[in-house]
Amino acid sequence: MATRKRVESWVVTDEFWRRVEPLIPVRERPADKEYLRKAGAGRPPKPARQVFEAIVFVLRTGCQWKALPKERFGSASAVHKRFLEWEAAGVFEAIWKAGLAEYDQMEGIAWRWQSIDGAMFKAPLAQEAVGRNPTGRGKGSKRHLLVDGRGVPLSRVATGANEHDVTQLDAALQAIVVKRKRPSQRRSKHLCADGGYRGRRALQIIESHGYIPHVVDRSKAVDAKRRDPTKRARRWGVEVCHSWFNRFRKLLVRYEKLERSFVALNHIAAAIIAFRKVSLKINIIYG
Repeated sequence: MATRKRVESWVVTDEFWRRVEPLIPVRERPADKEYLRKAGAGRPPKPARQVFEAIVFVLRTGCQWKALPKERFGSASAVHKRFLEWEAAGVFEAIWKAGLAEYDQMEGIAWRWQSIDGAMFKAPLAQEAVGRNPTGRGKGSKRHLLVDGRGVPLSRVATGANEHDVTQLDAALQAIVVKRKRPSQRRSKHLCADGGYRGRRALQIIESHGYIPHVVDRSKAVDAKRRDPTKRARRWGVEVCHSWFNRFRKLLVRYEKLERSFVALNHIAAAIIAFRKVSLKINIIYG
C-alpha cells in the first residue's frame, strides 16, 4: 500500500498562492535613477512564491529570520528585505482583506454576534507598542481582537501590555478591515465582552457603534457553565481566535523589535485563519 507523502505545515499550496500572487507588487527599476549595470545583469531576484513561503515558514515555526534554511530559501537577509518591502506596500493587510472577502462570499461573515478581548504575551526585544507586563516581570505587548460569530478576526490592534482593554475599545471597533454589506432586512448586532469592558464609558462606546452590549464577568460565566454544562458563552469566539494566533509560534512570544514587522505577521496569520474557513485547500495549520 502506497503511503502518502507528508507535506509540511508551512508549505504554500497552489490554491493559496493563486489568491496571494495578484497582490504581490512587481519590482521595477525607477526610470529616473541611473544604474551602472544593465537591466537584467547581476543575480536575479528570488521568485515571489519562494519569498512568501519563507515568510510563512518563519511565522509558523517561530525561527529567527537569519535561521531560515539556506538550501531551500536562499539568503535570509534578502527574504527579510522583501518582507519589509511588501509590508510597506500593504501586501499583508490586502491578503487579510482578500481572505475576509472570500469568506464573506462563501460562508458569510457572522456579523450579528461579535466578541472582543485582549491577550498579553512576552515581548523581550520589542521597541515599539510595548510596556511593562502587569502580571509578571519584563516587557510585554497586547493583541486586541474583534471577531465575528465564528471566531474569524475582523480587526486587530497592538499595544503595550500595560494598556487596559477598555482603552482600545473604540480603536478596535473602528479598525474593522472590511465593510459590512447592507443587509436585506435590518437586524441588531451584539458585542460580547468580559468584565474588563465594564463601565459607563465603555457601554457608551459600544452603543455608539450600533452594538447591543453583553458584558459578563468571567465568574458569572463560570457559574452559568456549572449550572448548565452544555451552555457555551458567546464570547468563546474571541478566546479561540487568540488561541489560533498563538499556534503561529512567531506570535506566541514577540521577538520583532518594530511594530510594523509584528503587525505584518499578524496580518498573515489573520488571513490564513479567514481562508481556512472556506472550502480552500490550505495546508498551513494553526491547530
